[in-house]
Amino acid sequence: MMLAIFDIGGTRIRGTLSPAPGQLGPVNEAPTPRDDFNAFATALAGMSAGARGVAISIAGCIDPETGRMRIANIPCLDGRALAEDLAAELGLPVWIGNDADCFALAEAGSGAARGHRTVFGVILGTGVGGGLVIDGRLVTGAGGFAGEWGHGPVQDSRPLGRDVPRMTCGCGQVGCLDAIGSARGIEKLHRHLSGQSLRSEEIVAGWQSGAAAASETVAIWLEIMAGPLAMVLNVVGATAVPVGGGLGRALPLVAALDKAVAARRLWPQEGVICPAALTVEPGLIGASHGGWGALC
Repeated sequence: MMLAIFDIGGTRIRGTLSPAPGQLGPVNEAPTPRDDFNAFATALAGMSAGARGVAISIAGCIDPETGRMRIANIPCLDGRALAEDLAAELGLPVWIGNDADCFALAEAGSGAARGHRTVFGVILGTGVGGGLVIDGRLVTGAGGFAGEWGHGPVQDSRPLGRDVPRMTCGCGQVGCLDAIGSARGIEKLHRHLSGQSLRSEEIVAGWQSGAAAASETVAIWLEIMAGPLAMVLNVVGATAVPVGGGLGRALPLVAALDKAVAARRLWPQEGVICPAALTVEPGLIGASHGGWGALC
């Protein structure tokens, strides 16, 4: 038995067949039809030959009550009960997971958090996101928003005694971690503090080399991010927190975040927050675990 597994992006569809949870066959690609649902379904059908079901990782939120998608970058899918509509078109059962949720499933099933009962996967990339997996099963919550720790007006406006503006987030709120803790967010923070326009990679490199301005930016970034993440981990009781996304590839930054969070937790153990192990195809691997768990 095979499942067809897809990672759907705004420009490309990546697809493969999975013979078992976490196992992938050769990966194929096709352009993403953004404005034509029939063309979208046809693209998936072309890569699903011989499959007994379909599992999808996609950037967007799925309401677990209605199954309807909220997705900004693929208009033909926005507002659809996508799993139901695709099942009707493909004649196969369909499971769909948010990309951050699939990241958490991948790390819990095959990656850095394998063997842990409660896993909170953290994304520090273009945005700040996350996913919660307990006993191998994804927790989605009301509206499908469980794990989305990047949203909510929680930003400290005077970290380490420095005035830092509470930035407007893409979700419409002011003071979300998504607006300041992401790769673009740390760039805005550094520009505010130092007047320098640097890429996130340059800021982290400067911090590692001891540059004063970059060191201040990272210290304040850690102060802003560590408290809210410590509270999340107190609430969910995660024993493994793999970190993905662009900032997650900066291993010393992840280690510093782990130390800062441990100092603020009721359970002050270090080594809980760690770099993600699956840097290649985490979306497909996570969709594989989600699909096999839900459909088989």
